[in-house]
Amino acid sequence: MQTSKKVPTLYHALIPILVLITLLSINVVVLGNDAISGANQIALLLASGIAGIIAFRCGFTWEEIEGSIIKSISSAMGAMLILLAIGSLSGTWLLSGIVPSMIYYGLKILNPTIFLFAACVVCCIVSLATGSSWSTVATVGIALLGIGKAMDIHEGVIAGAIISGGYFGDKMSPLSDTTNLAPAMAGTDLFTHIKYMMYTTIPTLIITLIIFFVWGFTLDTTDTGTDSSAVLTAIESRFNLSPFLFIVPLLVIVMIVKKVPVFPALLVGALLGGIAAIIFQPGLIQTVSNIEGNFLKASFIAVMNAMTTTINIQTADPMISELLTSKGMSGMLNTIWLILCAMIFGGVMESAGLLKIIAERIIRFAHSTGSLVASTAATCIFFNFTASDQYMAIAVPGRMYADTFRKRGLKPELLSRTLEDSGTVTSVLIPWNTCGATQANVLGVATMVYAPYCFFCIISPLMTVLQAYLNYKIRRLDVAEK
Repeated sequence: MQTSKKVPTLYHALIPILVLITLLSINVVVLGNDAISGANQIALLLASGIAGIIAFRCGFTWEEIEGSIIKSISSAMGAMLILLAIGSLSGTWLLSGIVPSMIYYGLKILNPTIFLFAACVVCCIVSLATGSSWSTVATVGIALLGIGKAMDIHEGVIAGAIISGGYFGDKMSPLSDTTNLAPAMAGTDLFTHIKYMMYTTIPTLIITLIIFFVWGFTLDTTDTGTDSSAVLTAIESRFNLSPFLFIVPLLVIVMIVKKVPVFPALLVGALLGGIAAIIFQPGLIQTVSNIEGNFLKASFIAVMNAMTTTINIQTADPMISELLTSKGMSGMLNTIWLILCAMIFGGVMESAGLLKIIAERIIRFAHSTGSLVASTAATCIFFNFTASDQYMAIAVPGRMYADTFRKRGLKPELLSRTLEDSGTVTSVLIPWNTCGATQANVLGVATMVYAPYCFFCIISPLMTVLQAYLNYKIRRLDVAEK
């Protein structure tokens, strides 16, 4: 017999959201940065349970809820596979010296006369190579902060340049977990997402670099003799650097341009990185594997470890050693776990139409594409303030608005871009957010001191909203896709 369904109210729809925000806030206060390692996932599952109870009371069966969960998880399966491939790729590219070479040559462009501009560019390069704003800030960022302070530049401005560059890579690198999370939530693929972000990200970066370039020339930045030699020396001492290493990333780019599917292209890139490690880093292979005399066995163990688990290239400086660390596939498991739990939450909420109710109330005020994008951006920033976690600021709004964007005839990459332009970059501007608290602690500069100078992070959500209101490069679904 068909169970009669009750239409849930806005009050019903908000209960799981409020429970989720409360639990996430408690997690941040009690556990800090460790919340991402499991507590936030549990919060999502508990909130899913609350949503499930509401769905039951509205007449929905477990079979219907389960079907919605499975459908939701299935939509993110491609992204999770890509995350695993990226984990392997990041490991072999570190072991082979590809990523260290990118960092090395990036640091070479540092020029004291244009320090702020150069610092931002260096952090852009490093974060693109590593996919992590946190490791960029905690390593190269600290070195740059010391150099800038030695030049008597205001620490807030230096930190702003460092963080702006770091979050450019966090937003654009295929190695970044948020860059993978956003398209997974919106329902598009990774490289469509990255390419579409260029329309908002490149102008934002150009404006940011112009500001720092002009600002830099207003400063009396005499060369004190301080440089990044420690980082350069550490990399030189551990790796055989060669321009030939860049053949591997170029081959991966060529494969992607030639429409090779992303997952196999990245796996091939990871394997090529392993081969490059064997050719260019034989000494490092033996060090990482702890095996001498049997190079074949050492190579196998080192490459497998690089692809699957944590490898750390030790240097005399612990902070530099932190930069030269990769967690392989295993390092992606927390993000995959979070995606699974977020998709469960989204699936349960969608099964009873709870997300639809919230979205409908919000979009009542969104009569145009511009106002819809603005509403989405505001929701992401709201979750950064309340949930105190950039992952939540991407995952929850992504599930809330995915159906709305589709019904408005808008392609999912517009949603994924909006999530990144507003959710990822604004997290570092909030003192109690995990990102803001971490960067303030690492750099020793209070969030509210550096926040006004994080021009990339400030301009980014404004740029995405502006382009939406101007109807610039707005991608719409074909009739057949609706």
